[in-house]
Amino acid sequence: MTIPKSLSPKPVTTEATADKPVVAILTIEDDIQHFRGNRGNFADLIKTGHQMGILTYVVTVKNLKLQAHKVLGFTYRESDESWVQAWFPRPHIVYNRIPQREDERQPRVKKKLAALAKQPDIRLFNRRFFNKWSLFQWLNESRRTRPYIPETKRLTDSLVLSGLLRKHRLLYLKPVRGKAGVGIMTVSVQPEKRLPYRLQIQEEKGSRTLRTGTLKRLWDRVVRQSERLGEPYIVQQGIALASVNSRPFDLRALVQKNGVGQWELSGIGARVAGDSSITTHVPRGGYIDEPEKLLVSVFGQEKASRVLRKVKSTAITLAKQIERSSHSRLCEMSMDLGVDTTGHVWFFEANSKPMKFDEPHIRNKSLERIFQYSLYLHRQRYEIRGGVAT
Repeated sequence: MTIPKSLSPKPVTTEATADKPVVAILTIEDDIQHFRGNRGNFADLIKTGHQMGILTYVVTVKNLKLQAHKVLGFTYRESDESWVQAWFPRPHIVYNRIPQREDERQPRVKKKLAALAKQPDIRLFNRRFFNKWSLFQWLNESRRTRPYIPETKRLTDSLVLSGLLRKHRLLYLKPVRGKAGVGIMTVSVQPEKRLPYRLQIQEEKGSRTLRTGTLKRLWDRVVRQSERLGEPYIVQQGIALASVNSRPFDLRALVQKNGVGQWELSGIGARVAGDSSITTHVPRGGYIDEPEKLLVSVFGQEKASRVLRKVKSTAITLAKQIERSSHSRLCEMSMDLGVDTTGHVWFFEANSKPMKFDEPHIRNKSLERIFQYSLYLHRQRYEIRGGVAT
């Protein structure tokens, strides 16, 4: 799609219908392209909203004036595949899609999000990115979710690392605010080797492996990598994942609120790790496959069916606990789940701003669910106010 160098100098006014919510997709402004974010995703959301009779537009943090009745936003024009500026009604729903953690951490952005959360007539969901350490703390608070969590600690000093190495053959070191697997490290000990400590580091393109002879040198390497990334790390028990052709795979689940406000599974995809890659991310050489097919190849049809049912119920249980402990309204999350060689389900990560799923059936449902839940929230508020929509 093309992006015009200049937007419409005379914004048009777009009206809403009283019985449907107005949905604003929140992002951050950009000096060159006017706003940041996944434009293809935004266009799909606007088109889906239109199909469901729901006015939807993109708005930047700067242009979302909370005391104004009209908001200067952007809509997608399919006829020439361009973005145009327009005036829109004040939103009922704000869907946070600010794309980068560093943008969300800006003081002015944090202030706007906090103010949004307090607006009585606006529903904000997915207020912020998740922090990996917070996720594991939240899930450890409940006896129902604790069994799915690998042993996880904050990587504060070499004693934490050495203590976990005595208990587990493989450890994963993850930046607490990491994205797309960049900066993840694995540590293993191979006592028979001359340099027994093996450190593998995931980088933008591929990974590199280092070996050291002492724990001190290993720790120095880990600290150097942490400082280079500028992020604190967690350290986590490595899990022996089920694999196909010697390549481990994990499962990517999308969980969303439905039209009655309940968590529901929108779909599960599988990601098989690339050759010698630490993660299963497709840009790192991984590939997409069908969960049931992979599980059947490992466990056989009967056990695979049981495992898949367990994965689905676990995803819902985890989503409920994350929302409960986060003390904020969520409408969706994707999560990375693993199945070990015994069939046990493990939780690895959750993302409050899921990337687009490549599987068409999951993608289509994911778009519809955003608006089904928005309709639910709008109806709920309508009923509370005695049949008068505001």
